[in-house]
Amino acid sequence: MSDPVVDQAALAPYLEANIPGFSGLAAVEKFKSGQSNPTYLLTAASGRYVLRAKPPGQLLKSAHQVDREFRVMSALAGTAVPVPAMLHLSAEGSPIGRMFYVMDFLDGRIFWDPALPEAGDNDERAAIYDAMNDTLAALHEVDVETVGLGDFGRPGNYFERQLARWTSQYRASETGTVADMDRLIAWLETHMPVDDGRISLVHGDYRLDNLIFAPDRPTVLAVLDWELSTSGHPFADIAYQCMQWRLPHASGFRGLGGIDRSALGLPSEEDYVAAYCRRRGLTGIGNWTFFLAFSFFRLAAICQGVFKRALDGNASNPEKAKTYGEAVKLLSCLAAELIDREA
Repeated sequence: MSDPVVDQAALAPYLEANIPGFSGLAAVEKFKSGQSNPTYLLTAASGRYVLRAKPPGQLLKSAHQVDREFRVMSALAGTAVPVPAMLHLSAEGSPIGRMFYVMDFLDGRIFWDPALPEAGDNDERAAIYDAMNDTLAALHEVDVETVGLGDFGRPGNYFERQLARWTSQYRASETGTVADMDRLIAWLETHMPVDDGRISLVHGDYRLDNLIFAPDRPTVLAVLDWELSTSGHPFADIAYQCMQWRLPHASGFRGLGGIDRSALGLPSEEDYVAAYCRRRGLTGIGNWTFFLAFSFFRLAAICQGVFKRALDGNASNPEKAKTYGEAVKLLSCLAAELIDREA
């Protein structure tokens, strides 16, 4: 099945000319998942590939940087962080009218439900979470200078920079007043921790369903979706992932909240953070409430952008995107409850 948005007839000769060994493009099929950058399975005589493109339409400044994804995954080739092989990055004036890149297709498992109902037993569930933890720790041990990403982020306090960026993005896509978001932004501004100088490569959207696992074992084959990556503070990633323990399972986010985690062999938030700290030689993480609250805010700001794109008619998955407006309220409410407990 081919996607009507992509001109397959124009794309085929372009790929054959720019990717060694590519031949016989037979189909272009859009993956249903993914809100930010539409992603396609390419089926060709030479094999299967994945094409990831900017969405059509007017876009927010600094959003949908597929070239950034291509650069960071290219840089990570050969490190302890598994990524697909990068094959080609197009220019803006590509055959499909948008910038895109092509990477290898990896045949593996993606777990959409963090409760892992498809896992064989509790031992496998525990091993999957441990592999995810190990991969995150490995990512934060990568030397950004050594892999050529020394200029991948801006100097200064990472959280100050990110708070300013996402507040600006949120205001640019705001469709109505959300009192908890306004209160959360004000709280984050007044509780900003002192910069401790920690710098690592930050994924920006590190969660279970952005990993590909081997079909037959709890091994991470690849980390995907690097659009929000930068050099910054590693605690942003671990806190962002730990939101999953607090998000309700009975929601679009499919979090771990409200389920019996110990009965499924899943680690507690405390145990997961402790394992990460052991792997990185840390005694613990201070200012945890701030890092968690910031993560809720940032995700809410991202969801607001998706919702605004749906209203404007250029979301990757319009029907699903419309639910993101309610998600902004849920996320900011959970963050408000978090900071109220801190008060």
